[in-house]
Amino acid sequence: MSLFNIFASNDLSIHVAPETDFTVGGFHITNAMLLGWAVCIFSVVWLAVVARRVSVKPKGGVVQYIEALVTFITDQVEGAFTEKSIGRKYVPFFVTLFFFALVNNWSELIPGVDGGLLIHGHPLLRPVTADLNLTLAMGVVTMIVVYVASVKEFGGFLKYIRHFFMGSPLNPLYLVIGIIEMITDLTRALSLALRLFLNITIGAIVIDVFAYLGGLLAPHSILSPISALAFTLLELGVGILQAYIFVILGVNYLAIAANGAHDHDGLTEGGSPETIGAAPEGAKG
Repeated sequence: MSLFNIFASNDLSIHVAPETDFTVGGFHITNAMLLGWAVCIFSVVWLAVVARRVSVKPKGGVVQYIEALVTFITDQVEGAFTEKSIGRKYVPFFVTLFFFALVNNWSELIPGVDGGLLIHGHPLLRPVTADLNLTLAMGVVTMIVVYVASVKEFGGFLKYIRHFFMGSPLNPLYLVIGIIEMITDLTRALSLALRLFLNITIGAIVIDVFAYLGGLLAPHSILSPISALAFTLLELGVGILQAYIFVILGVNYLAIAANGAHDHDGLTEGGSPETIGAAPEGAKG
């Protein structure tokens, strides 16, 4: 539900799943895909224009806010790693991911989105981050980047797998704990996807509901949109917060592995976490 919909809503219509706008060669184009492509094209053009205006001397307007966000995310990424040089390698990916999520989150506030314009009885346009298919793809891609980078930082796939086990995998207890850790790690893509999808979708539903209730309490009145206006403005904050959370979780997943890889560089082949920091024999007393 967008700002446009608040003033036009006199019926409660909630859409959770994306719906097909039209079909091309047997390929279904959904309302989420349509808006997602449009937002991506707009974002690339817009950010390219902003990038050309960036200079050593600070400029006002939109450019300074974009620069501030880029600097903020860059600092967050670099600060998560024990060595900033390691984090700096992954800044481009996470900054891109942040702006992709942010612009798509905010797209639900565009006039006509998610109910203002209809086709075949359903919204013509729908925020792509309110589509579980897209957020799941974002989660999978993010975790693939995390896993590939983690293996690279550890120096090999077997060394990366080894860090899930507290001690020797030959110990049944350590083996079970290690397997549970790996299974838990694999669920991170789903948790990332569900968190973003549910927050954006629920936000849109809340706006729909309050716009409808406002219309019931004060039909044909200028006061009726006020019941949902506050939630609509709140979605601006929710959009940027959810984009930040999605990115910072991905950063932390990678940083934990990368920092652990470099922290264990000094361990002997037979070393285990329970011996780290133990004083050598004869050093006591």
